[in-house]
Amino acid sequence: MNGAEWKTGYLVFAVVWWIASWTLNEWLVRQKPANATANRLLGLAVPLVFGITLLVIWECIVRGFQIPAILLPAPTAIWAKLINSLPILAADFRQTFLKAVLTGFVLGSGLGFVVALLIDRSPFLQKGLLPIGNFVSALPIVGVAPIMVMWFGFDWPSKVAVVVIMTFFPMLVNTVQGLSAASHMERDLMRTYAASWWQTLTKLRLPAAAPFIFNALKINSTLALIGAIVAEFFGTPIVGMGFRISTEVGRANVDMVWAEIAVAALAGSAFYGVVALIERAVTFWHPSVRGGRA
Repeated sequence: MNGAEWKTGYLVFAVVWWIASWTLNEWLVRQKPANATANRLLGLAVPLVFGITLLVIWECIVRGFQIPAILLPAPTAIWAKLINSLPILAADFRQTFLKAVLTGFVLGSGLGFVVALLIDRSPFLQKGLLPIGNFVSALPIVGVAPIMVMWFGFDWPSKVAVVVIMTFFPMLVNTVQGLSAASHMERDLMRTYAASWWQTLTKLRLPAAAPFIFNALKINSTLALIGAIVAEFFGTPIVGMGFRISTEVGRANVDMVWAEIAVAALAGSAFYGVVALIERAVTFWHPSVRGGRA
């Protein structure tokens, strides 16, 4: 077979695969299993089939059009690089995600939550701290990251500082909004029971704010990873996802760059999924969760 025949074959295979997967997904989404476990598996099958389809089409396009690997490597080449570079990828994951992302996520989200409680108690702080928080959230990461490196050094604490800045404001705003979600009738009922501010907070207002708080946590789960990776572009030890991406791009080692991107995407998706699962367990009473389970 000559080059044109190979190109046609790959493109035909991609089209046939797309039609087959589309038909399969159309059939899957119309299924209504009574079993809850089967319903969850069905919910996982649809995006899995769609994801595999995208990878197959990606592979066929790269091979059919003979796209240079420096522009876009094939998924099989990225997978091979990922498998052959597991020790390096594991060290980068440990440096960026386990140290910088998780630490910064906990500190930034926790600080935003505590400041939201203080703002709720003080109108003065509400008028003073919210504008400052808005100002901090608007700071460009490419300007903040070098400053944090100068303040906290080249290792992971400076990346933690960047993540804290990025995750603080979403938690602050969502928590403040969530604390006002309880209706006046519910608050008046707590007053008739002579409930203290703390009792009203723990038994009424925080449960009502839980969906808002978890919304901020889900947003921060992705912002934290982005912030840590970008911050590593501006100074880091010879390890880390951001360091590896910037270094390998300079070496034109694009398959390694995509392998790092794949690890980051999987880590970010898993982190988001864990937060979402915790949300379902904590806010099981919320209509959105009960409706999803039904």
